[in-house]
Order: sequence, then structure tokens, then C-alpha cells
Amino acid sequence: MNTELNERSKQVRRDTIKLSKANGGYHYGGSFSTVEILICLYDLIMTPEDKFILSKGHACWPYYVLLRERGMKPKLEGHPTLDERNGVHFTTGSEGHGLPAAIGMAMARKIMGKSGRIYVLVGDGECQEGTTWESLLTAPHRHLDNLVVIVDFNEIQGAGFVRNILPVYGLAQVASVLGWSVVEINGHDNKQILGTLKYKSTSPRLIVAYTVKGKGVSFMEGKPEWHAKWLDGEEEKQAFEELK
Repeated sequence: MNTELNERSKQVRRDTIKLSKANGGYHYGGSFSTVEILICLYDLIMTPEDKFILSKGHACWPYYVLLRERGMKPKLEGHPTLDERNGVHFTTGSEGHGLPAAIGMAMARKIMGKSGRIYVLVGDGECQEGTTWESLLTAPHRHLDNLVVIVDFNEIQGAGFVRNILPVYGLAQVASVLGWSVVEINGHDNKQILGTLKYKSTSPRLIVAYTVKGKGVSFMEGKPEWHAKWLDGEEEKQAFEELK
């Protein structure tokens, strides 16, 4: 996936490195695969009525960067901790928890007649969880047209490649059969991301965003070890050079 990064995407990645290294963070691979999705959501899509949940909580550092740009002060930990005043609407870290919570929020809004959408970003490895499959059944049954789920499909999870551990390649087809509005996109292409996020569906929306783990830094891209690895001085220098 050779999508060229724009200056905004590079800047958020640079700031992600700075903020994480200053606060003991890492998880660069899964953080960098989410950057364009997060930028599109926070810069161009979400309104004050909307909520976002980062279900793949280990990718929190670019999330914190964007929240801090907006004057918020989330707790700078390795996974997000609930703090609604500072833009964190659910505690995540244990995989498979964010999507069920988002369904609960979306259902509550439907019952109360409240506007606004619930956006949730999940990982492809996380889609192996039983809670994810229960959620896939529940959302269309409850007609949750105010729910948008984005799968960061970078093909790598903590221990290796998803295809070798427990493949989830039928996800889009199964969700479509269940009643989701499904689209598959390049998760680093801003035009594709924006186009599908702007689409107003009459059913819950599932966006399968194909991404590259470690996108933007050559020695990280597609490498399982960068799921959870610390940048040393030389690696940091090279990363900044590539993200100029």
C-alpha cells in the first residue's frame, strides 16, 4: 500500500513519537496504521454530539496527540482511561471491550431520541474476540444506524500475522449478510476514508480499512515486532528523517 503521506499525517506521527517517548509509550506499529483514520475523524468528521471509542487501546498515542491539540488533557498511559471531560469515553486495553460499549451507547441514544453518532476503531486481531461477533449480530438487530465501526486491518497482531494465528478475512462478507452496511477501503487514503465516513447509512456501518502496520517509517512497515517495541536513538533519528 504505497499511499504517500501528507504533511498533516507526518506531523501527527512525529508528535506521536515525541509524546510517547516522553511518557514511556511505544506500540508504534498499531499507532501509525491508524493515523489517517483518526485525523479524518477528528479534523473533518466528528461533531460535538458524536463520540469516539478507541477499542484497540494500545494505539493511544496519536489519539492523545489529537485530543491535546484540542486543549484536552487525557491521562498519558499505555491504554486510554475513561475521562469524558478530556475526550476519552471508555477505558480500553483488553481487546474486544470497546465495540460492545459503543453498541450500548448507540442503543441508549436511539432509546432517548438523541442525535450524534458513535464511532469505534477496532483492530483486526481484536475481531477474533467472541464479543466482536456478538456485537456484529446485535447492531443490525437493534437497527443502530448511528453506529460506525472502523476495522484497522493491518494484518498483524501482538504475536504475529493474523492469517497465521486466526484469520478473519470473511469479516466483511459475514457482516454484510447480517445486515451491516459494509465498505472496504485503503485506510491511508484520505479521500476514501472521508467518502465513506460521510456516507449516511440506514443500518450500522462497518468500514474495513486495509492499512500497513508502522505506516510511514520504512523499518517498521509490515513488521510484527513493531507491535510493541521501543525506539532507540538511531531508530528515532531515522524515523524523524523519513517523516520530514
